[in-house]
Amino acid sequence: MIGRKMPMIPSPNEIKPAPRHNFCLVLAITLTVLPCYDHTMNKSALVEAICKQLELDLEAMKIAAKATHDAATNEESTPENEYDTRALEASYLAGAQAKRATEIEQQLLAVRKTQLKKFAKDDAVAASALVEVEHNGKNQWLFLMPGGGGLTLSQDGKSVSVISPNSPLGKALLDAKAGDEAVIEVGARIQEYEILSVS
Repeated sequence: MIGRKMPMIPSPNEIKPAPRHNFCLVLAITLTVLPCYDHTMNKSALVEAICKQLELDLEAMKIAAKATHDAATNEESTPENEYDTRALEASYLAGAQAKRATEIEQQLLAVRKTQLKKFAKDDAVAASALVEVEHNGKNQWLFLMPGGGGLTLSQDGKSVSVISPNSPLGKALLDAKAGDEAVIEVGARIQEYEILSVS
């Protein structure tokens, strides 16, 4: 029988642990470069966008009201006869524009004073809530604020509609939670909004 040469077994003093620093270095680098994704919308940025738009609307309305008032009180607006109501109509329009400017100013002040609340996933909808709903098979984002109702904002590729808590949909959403449905009547139609999240 041909003998086989047995492998040399090193003594305990000769055994050295495998270096571990390479593994640790790779692990550290991997953890460093991994991106951190945050899907939470920046509500403060949304508020700033609302205020900016309201400021623009307010300035435009003030300019329009002044121009209409000047036109109503101009010498050229003196009625030519009893049927000439141009000055009177301009005066009514200037008054309506001034009233609208005051309303915008009040909305702007209310938005600036609103404290943005951090909502837990089980919290009920309240002012400053950002609500994701499903309506007619599409997801929508709604931002409940006391001013800027009707504005549509954009953030992170998402469209956000600003609604007033006093609007029909706003009232239906108040105090509801994720999983609930908000129902409103629009004419003869019933519209349902499933609440997906509140933040």
